[in-house]
Amino acid sequence: QVQLVESGGGLVQAGGSLRLSCAASGRSLSNYNMGWFRQAPGKEREFVAAMSRSGIRTYYGDSVKGRFTISRENAKNTVYLQMNSLKPEDTAVYYCAASSLSIPRASADYWGQGTQVTVSS
Repeated sequence: QVQLVESGGGLVQAGGSLRLSCAASGRSLSNYNMGWFRQAPGKEREFVAAMSRSGIRTYYGDSVKGRFTISRENAKNTVYLQMNSLKPEDTAVYYCAASSLSIPRASADYWGQGTQVTVSS
């Protein structure tokens, strides 16, 4: 079993950038396909980005394509989400997720506790 802890959230002005980190413990992240999701108040959970175990394949939600980048550093057991050109509608709690078999684009086996991102206009 893997434990995931997100960090890097905060308050940023529209147009700014943040980098979220997801640190894993318990097992090596190289065993998992990784993803990021977000949930805004009153809205359903939304897929943001995902990356295959090998790091070769990446996937992005339509609302973040061209602005967000997922990456992984297996040696540090960490996954990142670089968020650029942030918009107020990006405000949400962001969750890191891991899946053993499938790419986490709708669900995942393991979840972090979330980190709040707030973008002011």
